Formats: sequence, C-alpha cells, structure tokens
Amino acid sequence: MTDPTYVGAIDQGTTGTRFMVFDHDGQVVSSAYETHEQIYPEPGWVEHDPVEIWENTKSVIATALAEGDVDPTQLEAIGVTNQRETTVLWDAASGTPVYNAIVWQDRRTTDRVEELQADGLDEFIREKTGLQPDAYFAATKAEWLLDNTDPIKLERSRPDDVRTRAERGEVLFGTIDSWLIYNLTGEHVTEVTNASRTMLYDIHDLEWDEDLLAEFSIPRAMLPEVRPSSDEATYGSTDPDGFLGTEVPVAGALGDQQAALFGQACFDPGSAKNTYGTGSFVLLNTGEEAVESDHGLLTTIGFQRSGAPVQYALEGSIFVTGAAIEWLEDVTLIDDPGETEALARSVDSTEGVYVVPAFTGLGAPHWDQRARGTIVGMTRGTRREHIVRATLEAIAYQTRDVAEAMEADSGIEISSLRVDGGAVKNNFLCQLQSDILGSEIVRPEVDETTALGSAYAAGLAVGYWDDLGELRANWQVDREFEPEMDADRADRKYDRWAEAVECSLGWARDDEA
Repeated sequence: MTDPTYVGAIDQGTTGTRFMVFDHDGQVVSSAYETHEQIYPEPGWVEHDPVEIWENTKSVIATALAEGDVDPTQLEAIGVTNQRETTVLWDAASGTPVYNAIVWQDRRTTDRVEELQADGLDEFIREKTGLQPDAYFAATKAEWLLDNTDPIKLERSRPDDVRTRAERGEVLFGTIDSWLIYNLTGEHVTEVTNASRTMLYDIHDLEWDEDLLAEFSIPRAMLPEVRPSSDEATYGSTDPDGFLGTEVPVAGALGDQQAALFGQACFDPGSAKNTYGTGSFVLLNTGEEAVESDHGLLTTIGFQRSGAPVQYALEGSIFVTGAAIEWLEDVTLIDDPGETEALARSVDSTEGVYVVPAFTGLGAPHWDQRARGTIVGMTRGTRREHIVRATLEAIAYQTRDVAEAMEADSGIEISSLRVDGGAVKNNFLCQLQSDILGSEIVRPEVDETTALGSAYAAGLAVGYWDDLGELRANWQVDREFEPEMDADRADRKYDRWAEAVECSLGWARDDEA
C-alpha cells in the first residue's frame, strides 16, 4: 500500500506565517504557526524583517510535517499565499535584503501619492492597473527603497548605490510571494494577482508597464517574471540538499485575498467572498471582464490557470477590521479577542457610540490617506462594552460600504456572501454582518480558505486535483446567517455610521508632532 500524498500551503500573513497540509478532500491534516515582529520605526511606518519571515517559514513547515507525521516526499506540491503589496528588495547574489520589508499598511509615501494626484495621474494609473493611487501599493514603496536605502548596509566593498545595482539586475524587487519562492527555488518570479497589486502592472495587456516604471523610476531588470497563479510549468522546486531534503514543486501562488476567493470556490462570475483578517477584503468575481469602478473600488486580477484567460474581480479593500480587535486588546479594553462576542451581547446597543477604525487611513470606497481613528457619541455612561460592540459594528458597516459600491459598479446584487478569516468564528459578528448587509452570510467548514486556495492552485497545476469541479465538491457549509434586524433600523444605523466616517476624514496633518 502506497503512502498517501498531500499538498502544502505557506500562508504568509501580516502578523505571522502558517504552513498547512491538506488532503485530497481539502481537509486540514496538520498546521503550524509563528508570529513575527511588527516594526514601527516612525509614526505611520510599518516594517517586517524578511529574514525572520523566511526562518519562520522553514520552522512552521518542519513543525507541521512532524505533527502530521508527513514525510516531505509525500508532498505533491507547495502553494504560496501572502500579504499583498508588502515590498522587499534583496541582493541577487547573496539573497540578503537591502532593508526591512515595507508593509502594505505603511503610510510613509503618502506625500508621493499626493504628488501623483496633484499631477492628475489618478485616471492614467487606474486605466492601466485598476488601482486607486495609494501608499498601500508596492510602487511607491519600491521607489522609496531605491531612493533611501543605505548602500553601505548592502555592499560595503562597492560604492555603487542601490538604484545603480538594480539597473544591472543585481538588486531584485518582489512582494512576499517572490521573496519566498526565491528562497524555496532560487527562481525570481511572481504571479498575476500579486503583480496586479504593485501599481506597475497593466492588468489588460498582462505585462509590466513601461510608462509606470518610468514614473516611479523602477528598473525593469529588477522585476520578477510574471506567471499564472496555478502554473503547470511550476515556479521551480525545492533544493534536495536544502531544509526539506527533497524536491517538491512550488506550483501555485496567489495574493492572500485572491487565494481566499479561490479557496471559497468563487470560480464563477457573480460569486463573492469577504475575508476578515487584519483588514477585510471583499472580492466579487467578474469573469473575463475587467469591470471599471466608478465608486471607489479596485479592479484587480482574481486568478489565472495555465493556458486559461485571466479571471478579474472587483475588490473593496478595508484596511482595519481584525486590527481594530487587536487595538481593543492593546488599550486593555479586552484581554483576549474571544471576549468580544460576550461583551457585545451584554448590552442591547452601543447607545449611540460609533468607532471608525481609520488607524492607517480609510480604504475603499473612501480612499482618504489622512483619515484617522475616531470615536463619536460617547457620554459619561459609555462603558467598555459599548466601545467593544461599536468596534464589531464598524466591521459590518465598512463591509456594507464596499458591498453597496460593488453592486453599483457591477449591477450584481450580492444576495449571498461567503466569509472566512479568524473573526468569522464570532457568531455575533456574522449575524450582525447579515443584518447590516441585508444578505445571507455563509461560513464554510474550512475557514482557513486563504491557505486552502493556494493549495488548490498548486495541486491543480500538478494534477493532484483534476478540475474545478472537484474543488466545488470539497466546499462545505458550516453555518448560514439570515438577516433578523428590521431593514429600516439597519438603514438608520448605517446612515449614522456615514456621519461618523465624515468626522474621521482628513484628520492627519504633516505639521503635527
């Protein structure tokens, strides 16, 4: 009897790295997770150590395999999913990063984005990339690294600066997928969904755009090759003499939100999902049509299989949702995120309190880089329970902001929303989301759909799964939530939320200490 085989998935997120082993039914065999340091050099700056991320990746792979009693030779393939937009530059010869990774949440390039807007480049960038110019995306991060990295730190024996070396292809650019694939296989590649988040990639022509590279002074020689999300040619294989001790093909990769779309089996136009993580990200599959947004959403690539057309999506990027729960813990309003459900249920309402968690500005559909976190409506009688409940409500309101914009752009009513991520274990939040949205909320049995999506992409590429039909059959419902709140009441609460958002807009100023 032959040993069973599996597919592994590296899920490299904003706060930590997970490795999961999946069987043919899409069930979790084993899993391991490690956090990494969050580095805040200055207000609004967020960095990660790429070397720490890679070391943690090796560690969680070894732990998950050991705990699942899985030999590396039983892995048919490895998939990668990653925090998108987070940007790394590294030395091509040594593999040493030139600087910390600049995280997607980082706002240090806000002034540069405002220059682009002042120069009237918004529409130019949107037409090519589907993106709203923002410090969120990788282009201005890479530009900043090229302009500000100390060459002494990188190459003490050579006087050439980082940009000059990048022009010769001696310094490489990548988002976290590229960084991990490079360390796993030695190949410098990315895939279409991550490329589409750089603000350097033409999502219609499917190539790096020379005009955008010129605008941001990004040398073409430092960019990775762009491949399909599920690649039958594979991105390369692990080194048999490396930490795994065997060759395992790395055959699939997706940015984390597109991976969740894939893992939720949203393969058909009109299907939608929301992932509740550090932020929340609603994606609506629009098929082979790249739907332009007039309501503050992003047009992005959903996924691509080998030899198949690109599938597009509309996306609403909400910067802070799960991070708002972490903030409650930071300011000692809660000791553990698991407390929030009971605390929220302990009061009948927020008594007029609204929390707008714009800690790093507001994303879709507002796109205000200078918005800041705001609490309005407090009285002397306000207690922590009201603030906790208002924070959960803010997650639901922000999702409705995006869903309404999505329906206006696409003409598709979102009657059912598939949800995943850590926060969906909170039944109060799921019911509240259904009430505020006025739509069915569907939670799957396997809620780690980000990792599952990258495993599916890799497994399809090597024939572990034959087709999308097998993946649809694997998807199983855990629980469905239907609206219970009176629709007029939900609308009144949502209208009041819009007034609270207005209070948060444009708050940050450069002249503040």
